[in-house]
Amino acid sequence: MTYAGNLQVSPDQFPDPQIDIRSEDNSPAVAILAGGCFWCVEAVFKPLNGVTKVTSGYIGGSKETADYRAVCGGNTNHAEAVEVQFDPAVISFGQILKYFFAIAHDPTQENRQGNDVGTQYRSAIFFADDAQKKVASEYIQQLDAAHVFTAPVKTNLEPLTEFYTAEEYHQDYAERNPAQPYVAYTAAPKVEKLQKYFGDQLKK
Repeated sequence: MTYAGNLQVSPDQFPDPQIDIRSEDNSPAVAILAGGCFWCVEAVFKPLNGVTKVTSGYIGGSKETADYRAVCGGNTNHAEAVEVQFDPAVISFGQILKYFFAIAHDPTQENRQGNDVGTQYRSAIFFADDAQKKVASEYIQQLDAAHVFTAPVKTNLEPLTEFYTAEEYHQDYAERNPAQPYVAYTAAPKVEKLQKYFGDQLKK
């Protein structure tokens, strides 16, 4: 059976990373992830227990072109991304990646998510240090070796550069605009899948 997003396992059977960053320290940690339209990715991470803040923005290009109109042109090298702030004593970096791969997007698509096409919609993990890079790299290899998806994972590993916060109207977009067609047909089903398979991991 093939599940949505080219998954070959039920999301609740999605494997945990074999290598992770463990911490009892509750000082904030950050993961910056790109997986298509940031409205959808933000909507998936906001409800998770341990996630303290999610910000939509742009990464990979210059400050001068870090705006929605320019980035949508596909020539700025930016990706639409989210900055996920989390408490590592509650949710680990590896667990953040698990939801990223299992729910937030289809990592087998290269420079696109569905009808959104271009490098600005690429799948990418922007690692802050060697530890994040190792966890991400090993997890991708683990998922490919287990044939969790029907095709190889295409997620890029890119060194962290400056993250530029997107325009205010993009923040909390899916939550504030549930009837918007793109949100209703693309973001909402991801959130519903999160609630169905990982309801016990969500904020009360």
